[in-house]
Amino acid sequence: MEIDKLKRVIRRNHLMDGSRRENDAEHSWYVGMLAMILGEHAPPGTDLQRVVAMLLVHDLVEIDAGDAFIYDPVEVAAQPEREKAAADRIFALLPEEQGCELRALWEEFEERATPEARFAKALDRFAPILANHHTEGGSWPLFKVSVGQVREKVKIIEEGSASLGAYATELIELSAARGHLSE
Repeated sequence: MEIDKLKRVIRRNHLMDGSRRENDAEHSWYVGMLAMILGEHAPPGTDLQRVVAMLLVHDLVEIDAGDAFIYDPVEVAAQPEREKAAADRIFALLPEEQGCELRALWEEFEERATPEARFAKALDRFAPILANHHTEGGSWPLFKVSVGQVREKVKIIEEGSASLGAYATELIELSAARGHLSE
């Protein structure tokens, strides 16, 4: 019942049809599907099942911590402490072995020390760029997000997938040319 609360955490990004903002549960499902569909862009030998598992649990802590807008440095700076406290509570609700397993996936994702975690994080950063590009900038114009701010996020995408990083850069340049990002 606790994970159902993830459906109530509203993100800044819009659905690709622009009809409304997405929630965290939709985002987790979507990036999990991206892992399956874009798996060919992962480094050779990447365990895609582990990537999908990571993506399904990566935002569970936002049930308590909320979703930090990645272009707000104040929110981003405060988020790790809130997420750790949330992880302590949420993963402890499960039987010990299961809680430890899911928390380990969450920590692996956060640390980005494995190819799986880097690819998962790349997809997590790629999805909003894709959505904003296809919704005339989506949340970017509303929050006056600059080209430079979005380009900075490509570094994390490139860590997990050079080809997705290159595609994200193309989308950013197209979005900037269309006036969907501030200078």
